[in-house]
Amino acid sequence: MKRSLFIRPTLTAALLLVGTLPLTAAPKGTKGVEEFDPQAFPGKVVDDVIVPVPSEVFSVLDKLGEPNWQAELRKQDMPTTSDRTKLSLLFGYTVAEGFVAVQAQDKEAVKDIGHDVISLSKSLGLSKSVLPHAQAILDAADKGNWSAIRREFDLTQKTVRDTMENMKDVDLSQCVSLGGWLRGTASVTSVVKKSFSADRAELLNQPMLVEHFLGSISKMPASTREHDLVRSVQKGLASVLQNMEGAVDGFTKDAVSDIGKTCDGLLSEILAKK
Repeated sequence: MKRSLFIRPTLTAALLLVGTLPLTAAPKGTKGVEEFDPQAFPGKVVDDVIVPVPSEVFSVLDKLGEPNWQAELRKQDMPTTSDRTKLSLLFGYTVAEGFVAVQAQDKEAVKDIGHDVISLSKSLGLSKSVLPHAQAILDAADKGNWSAIRREFDLTQKTVRDTMENMKDVDLSQCVSLGGWLRGTASVTSVVKKSFSADRAELLNQPMLVEHFLGSISKMPASTREHDLVRSVQKGLASVLQNMEGAVDGFTKDAVSDIGKTCDGLLSEILAKK
């Protein structure tokens, strides 16, 4: 079977899951394991990596059981900056945070994140493309229409990436994905640690995906590749990859914790007010 990976935008994403291993569907260890069919998963293939629709990834994450998603939300003030690399990482982070807010069904958090999306898109010069999606998110939040909010976050992420790539800002598009991946992975590690099992921890086993990101960074223009934040992310991803490659017999709780600490540390750098 061809090895595949899911990539959340960046969420996310984010929130990224490995596609060749049996995927746990066993909250509290009661329902066994479900086999995942990557061919049936909505998404596209980029360099042999499956890039799915973010809300579909959350349908898979639902199989973690019913964690306290409200406890996973992070209220953050967006730093003021004109640095487009930092802004792109922040945008990915924010969209991923939006999906956590959707999981928590927190209307006010979704609205706050929607406003952050508008602010960041203006700073990136993308407000014309993003504003319709952001307004749709705010309108759907008023109605508690969670499926519509998921759909609009999906579209927001896609619109930003497509627009950046059309503007020849492929490196910044990758930064959006990286920001979402870091936030999504931090959230998954937090949930898994609170109710640890080896099967649940396999959700983090994504070495090919991390290699994909490292390869993308190596191909970025020097001005982006040598940016302090991107260099930190590159170093952090190398550490995460080492953890994944060392988990031959499965992840330990300590390994999950290490990955979470690495992601949290990088997010702190991205969110720093400087």
